Amino acid sequence: MAVLVSSKQYRWNRERYSRWRRSLDIWAFVLRFLAAQWLYEKSWSYRGGATPEKRANRRRRIAIWVRENLLDLGPTFIKVGQLFSTRADIFPAEYVEELSKLQDQVPAFSLEQVAQIIETDLGKPLEKLFLNFEATPLAAASLGQVHRAELPTGETVVVKVQRPGLRQLFNIDLAIVKDIAYYFQNHPRWGPGRDWLGIYEECYRILFEEIDYLNEGRNADEFRRNFRDVPWLKVPRVYWRYCSARVLTLEYLPGIKISHYSALDAAGLDRKRIAELNARAYLEQVLNHGFFHADPHPGNIAVDPDGSLIFYDFGMMGRIHPQTKEKLVQTLMSIVERDADGVIESLVELKALVPQGDMGPVRRSLQYVLDNLLDQPFEMQSIGTISEDLYALAYDQPFRFPATFTFVMRAFSTLEGLGRGLDRDFQFFSIATPYALQMMDNRSNGDLLGQLGRQAAKMSNSALSLPRRVEETLTKIERGDLVVRSRSLETERLLRRLSAQQVSGNYHILTGSFLICGTILLVSGYGWLSLLAGILAGVTGWRGWRVWQKHERFERMF
Repeated sequence: MAVLVSSKQYRWNRERYSRWRRSLDIWAFVLRFLAAQWLYEKSWSYRGGATPEKRANRRRRIAIWVRENLLDLGPTFIKVGQLFSTRADIFPAEYVEELSKLQDQVPAFSLEQVAQIIETDLGKPLEKLFLNFEATPLAAASLGQVHRAELPTGETVVVKVQRPGLRQLFNIDLAIVKDIAYYFQNHPRWGPGRDWLGIYEECYRILFEEIDYLNEGRNADEFRRNFRDVPWLKVPRVYWRYCSARVLTLEYLPGIKISHYSALDAAGLDRKRIAELNARAYLEQVLNHGFFHADPHPGNIAVDPDGSLIFYDFGMMGRIHPQTKEKLVQTLMSIVERDADGVIESLVELKALVPQGDMGPVRRSLQYVLDNLLDQPFEMQSIGTISEDLYALAYDQPFRFPATFTFVMRAFSTLEGLGRGLDRDFQFFSIATPYALQMMDNRSNGDLLGQLGRQAAKMSNSALSLPRRVEETLTKIERGDLVVRSRSLETERLLRRLSAQQVSGNYHILTGSFLICGTILLVSGYGWLSLLAGILAGVTGWRGWRVWQKHERFERMF
């Protein structure tokens, strides 16, 4: 089987790298991105004026440009882009969608390099370790490539070999990325409310975990143990004798790619059953095991000729601790009850929401989403629609979705898309409903006395704290410290009109002044200076007109 890779040659595809050249390439990309964002904010950069449709189209074009440039920058930025595709609290929906498409197909490296890495890590030449080793890789990506081989015992295996110089490239790139994180942390537009250094640390940890093949082997073993009693799911066995930090040898389990629908039909397999098994497998991982595959795209899932699922690539895994699972169930119950306050409380406990002084806007936005989210029965809901609503709510709000949460949501969205490709009538929530009900029943039945105790304690605390809260309020009134917030739309409109009139008037005064100066200079024989004054008069006059036009558009919205 020949591997299909891009014929394009990349500057990063070498064993040795220049830090200065990498810095130049990376910072050039960052500065061009900032310039594009600056122009995006300027209404004069749009032909015929800025409209929501024009802004959305430009965001899409910038997002596509970012995705293409991350691919050109190489493995580090491909993986960083994939991680950023889970951060809907930072990037608009167009960026999230485009970055989630990052799939790297890059040139394979030579068999000589493969043999050198295997001999260095395993201590023996390639011909002494394997009876047969295919020169053409089955697949090649930015982090490594996979070859089929045969062990001396006669077993067919696949050998995953890391790309030469990858760790050195990561060290250079991540040092530069750390400088970029510092820059964005102090940026007046992008810094406030965002923990760029925390995001950098998370990326650093995930990237180095993914290129540690011994860690991937341990993940594969744990995943296989979790499904050892499930006959319809298979996981390749790890041959530890032939493994190192850069080499991973696994059992060869070929299958039909789960998204290759015509091949599944030709093999006589039941696509509806495959869609259901795929959803059940992931629900088992998330809700029962707490250890799940964080990258379940179609290339990592195949179907055996007998209809069993085969999972590959365990470099990126997620864990859900029991305490987190309990809080997620609490969030789910609050969502079902359309209780915005309960959802906010549980999200704060999950550290997915940063508490602020005034949570009113967040509460109203969340209540609006809940009211519209549950118009249909739970089992008829769409993961994609829910994700879009959550991402729209999260962007530029105090939400900070943890990586685990976003990995789960992205995986659920991917699985829903696969399910509908396999079966047009597929409904993910119709399969998830029994699992969710079981979890809520276990929580309510298994801890009924505990819940009653917590409710009684909560009520008693509220009752006991009421006199103190009333006294504190009266004290604030006496001191004049009580702040009452109110909003009058008419007052806001009047103030906005006065402000627009003042700014527009200032521009008109400047315009008149420049015109008078230009006239005097022209009469005095200073033609070029009078022309300059005329240009300045035109600029200030145009700016004054733009301010007033912007105010008029705002008035028409109400």
